[in-house]
Amino acid sequence: MDLTFDESYWSQRYATGRTDWDAGAITPPLRDYFAQLGSPDDRRILIPGAGKGYEAEYLYDRGFTKIFVADVAPEALQALQARVPSFPKEHLLLQDFFRLPAAPPYDLLVEQTFFCALPPALRPAYAEQCARLLRAGGTLMGVLFDADFGPRSEPPFGGSREEYRAYFAPYFEFVHFETAYNSIKPRQGRELFICLKKKIGSEQQ
Repeated sequence: MDLTFDESYWSQRYATGRTDWDAGAITPPLRDYFAQLGSPDDRRILIPGAGKGYEAEYLYDRGFTKIFVADVAPEALQALQARVPSFPKEHLLLQDFFRLPAAPPYDLLVEQTFFCALPPALRPAYAEQCARLLRAGGTLMGVLFDADFGPRSEPPFGGSREEYRAYFAPYFEFVHFETAYNSIKPRQGRELFICLKKKIGSEQQ
């Protein structure tokens, strides 16, 4: 799928320091979710639009070994590799999310400031692709902005939980879909924590 905001766009934002989505560390909603995953195992975890990969670094440091990060900007993947030299190079995917192969499927897909970076017209396709990449019963979790940012010509793009629910409902059961209680200060009251389970027997299985 041809994205409006391609590699050159994101590389330019890194080059000019326009990385306001970058909190500089894993944020509390994701950290606290990961903390309750239990002992490290071999589950396959995908973090699309991973940016500098703080979430991948956290999981890798905890002992999870099958973490994959995908981004269209090489600068993002290089930042993770520089911080964590032992992170498997073959798990750094310089690829378009919409062209990632569905086999083998993933057990967990992590959303962190990727959805809001996509042109809103691609949101239905995002939900469908998440379902395609996950095994039946697999989990999509993370945070979405539950806020109206007004008319914008470039990311981040806002939205509402009612809008988002319509995209995910065909493919997922809703486990959690509520305002995050532990967002970082600039995002307090504006983040929706989601934990969705891919439906068993869905057509995307």
